[in-house]
Amino acid sequence: MNPLTSIKGTIALGFVLAILAALFVFPTAEEFTLNTARLIVWLHVIFGITWIGLLYYFNFVQVPAMGEALADEGGPGPAAIGKYVAPRALLWFRMSAALTWLTGAAALENTVGLVSAFSFSAGSEVIGLGAWLGTIMLFNVWVIIWPCQKKILGIVEASAEEIAKAKFTAAMASRTNVALSVPMLLAMTLSAHGSMLF
Repeated sequence: MNPLTSIKGTIALGFVLAILAALFVFPTAEEFTLNTARLIVWLHVIFGITWIGLLYYFNFVQVPAMGEALADEGGPGPAAIGKYVAPRALLWFRMSAALTWLTGAAALENTVGLVSAFSFSAGSEVIGLGAWLGTIMLFNVWVIIWPCQKKILGIVEASAEEIAKAKFTAAMASRTNVALSVPMLLAMTLSAHGSMLF
């Protein structure tokens, strides 16, 4: 049975390989112990890569492709993307956004403290900035983008005018998230690796 023939098998294989890598790096039982704080950070990174990867996919690939498909009079049109790809991608997008924020909040609580980070207490200014930017991005996903996408995809009934407005609003919120992701990722990597870029 090839685990690569299904997404669940592929994900499971990835976790098995990660455990094997950990055993290789930490060969003794004393070294190889489950560290919940590190596990949370690792999951935060995995969920974050999924979230930002899908954010970039939507903005750099899917939305421009849908525009081209609409303009192509003799082509297949955007129906397949709208019916099959977008709903699945948006599910992964929303869930990875929520899980990124939750694991990030747990990681903050385990390190500088959630309140300290969000209040920019001494020593937590950089990670606090990243946390605030990530929180704004999460808000955009769940409060602005997803309700608009439900109208666009026909999950919620909407008039043509409401759909047109939803497309613009979702696009602007998504583009805002792309712009915010750059300083957010800078803040996260600087705080994790302890050095300044400039």
